[in-house]
Amino acid sequence: MQQQRERIRFDNVSMQFSTANGQLDVVKDMSFSVNQGDFISLVGPSGCGKTTLMNMAAGFVKPSAGIVTLDGNPITGPGPDRGVMFQEYGVFPWLTVEQNIAFGLELKASGTLEKNEKQMIVDRYLKLMGLYDFRKAFPKTLSGGMRQRLALARVYAVHPEFLLMDEPFGALDAQTRSAMHDLLLQVLHAEGKTVLLITHSVEEAIYLSTKVLVISARPSRIREVIDIPFPYPRDRSLQETPEFIALRSRIHESVMREYAAQEAQQKAAV
Repeated sequence: MQQQRERIRFDNVSMQFSTANGQLDVVKDMSFSVNQGDFISLVGPSGCGKTTLMNMAAGFVKPSAGIVTLDGNPITGPGPDRGVMFQEYGVFPWLTVEQNIAFGLELKASGTLEKNEKQMIVDRYLKLMGLYDFRKAFPKTLSGGMRQRLALARVYAVHPEFLLMDEPFGALDAQTRSAMHDLLLQVLHAEGKTVLLITHSVEEAIYLSTKVLVISARPSRIREVIDIPFPYPRDRSLQETPEFIALRSRIHESVMREYAAQEAQQKAAV
């Protein structure tokens, strides 16, 4: 089997923040790699440092110690090769659906794309995300699921190599969230991306990912690495299989141990 190429690497990374009570260790000596084609999910207690790790990969913050590299080079800032999606929809309310999708193209292209080429890209993602009939609508008129499809279309239109997703489906109802999972898998199959996802849903992590990292209570360390054994393509029936249910229970127990450790930390600090 061919070795996957390492793309993003966290090498003995630590992060401290200054607080009124002194230095707060958020991440401590963390090392892991994201290889080409990986879909890695980070699960763990709220406030354990998962978003800080993603912000390092995105280039929004630099670690206090250690280094984060992309293809062996230090990540020093954001770049068009890394598309970021947050729980907040991240769309501009004053732009229409198609203008939102085109916005990133205008920034990236810097005039190198012809107008008809840009429109072809916008139309492709409008159709792929089921938004073509709403292309002239403003985001406030869309449902939560449609706004999140729009956010995904905006990220994909500029063709990033990596998709960095911080709880992108957390605010959606269960049915819409399930539909977004299947849409994301369809898009990934069509486009081929490398993904780092933060989620509090163990079920979501297993269903989408090739690998799940259980993150400890603060300061963040990797408590467990789980390779997901289920091949793509996947559908909802997978979640009813004994293998999926057993893996979900195992990872859930691991995460709950970290929640218990976090609660003990908080009690000790009082």
